[in-house]
Amino acid sequence: MAEPVEQLHLLLRVATDLVVRGEVMHELPDPRAKLVCEVRGRRPDELVDVVAGDLGHAESVSLPSAAVRRLSAAEVGLVITIVIWSINFTMTKYVLGHGFQPLAYSAVRFTTAALLFAAVTYAFERSLRMSRRDLLLLFGAVVVGIWLNQIAFVYSLKYTTASTAALVFGTLPIFTMLIARWSGVELLSKRFVAAAGVSFLGVALVALGAHGEIAGSPKGIMLALVGSATWAVYSVAIAPLMRRYSPFRISAVGLLMGAALILPTAAPQLARQDWDLSPLVWTILGFSIVGPLVITNVLWFTAIDRVGPSRASLYANLQPFLGALFALLLLSETMTALQAAGGLAIAAGIVLSRRRPAIPAAE
Repeated sequence: MAEPVEQLHLLLRVATDLVVRGEVMHELPDPRAKLVCEVRGRRPDELVDVVAGDLGHAESVSLPSAAVRRLSAAEVGLVITIVIWSINFTMTKYVLGHGFQPLAYSAVRFTTAALLFAAVTYAFERSLRMSRRDLLLLFGAVVVGIWLNQIAFVYSLKYTTASTAALVFGTLPIFTMLIARWSGVELLSKRFVAAAGVSFLGVALVALGAHGEIAGSPKGIMLALVGSATWAVYSVAIAPLMRRYSPFRISAVGLLMGAALILPTAAPQLARQDWDLSPLVWTILGFSIVGPLVITNVLWFTAIDRVGPSRASLYANLQPFLGALFALLLLSETMTALQAAGGLAIAAGIVLSRRRPAIPAAE
């Protein structure tokens, strides 16, 4: 769970509609000094106008009530992360149906990714050292967010369809909001909660579009819910470490811990695993190591540092729609008009969460 990054300085640097520990963190420099100079120089019949970022004189003011920001680098990383995570549902479902046992698959992925990522991180940082207290915090997060999460993830795909698992993982923002609020990491604005609601409505539409019912067994759906909740816990729990370590180091050590937990759990399946697998299955395994476990780890936690865990997780609501799309293309599953409408609603929720608040009129 890691991401090319610069050194991280704050616990959470969030957009203007999120309040962190009771304090609003503005994205722009304070414009008041320039504004005061401009106002002092105007005639009584003139108003202050803002055009393309500059102050000027105008007979009237025409400001939109809200403007949509350009995607930041962190948000672009979030989009890439969600695309990779979405296709991973389909890829994992395929390999589990073509020879790999669930825990054997997870053990091979995590062991290989852990060694690879630790080597790359050490080459750049020349150390993987963390304090004992931070190691204990990270280990607790890994038990929940990697070990338990991966068991729930692979078995949810064993007992249900890829599109259903992706759908249920769309509950991630709801779990993250509850955990972030309970832990005091974020206090969420009403607009952000509304955005999450709109996006989650899109998740419901994707579910209803699945031929009128959610496919898969109750066991698979419950395991997918566990996977969603445990990843939310991990995302929030890991945030304090961002003040002291890079996502590279956190992810490298976390992956090593996760592999150490998964390997003994998977030992019986590893002993029984038939390794005579097709080239396509091995290719998918390679992708599942480099993509979902290496690239997205850096991108995800860099985004958490920049925009906060709740806004970052809101993008995960694209997973149900994208998961259904990849299943349509790669597993010959179908997508209904209602599912497409759900995807649009999910996107609308994300856009709503990114809109700037209206600028109040001066009186």
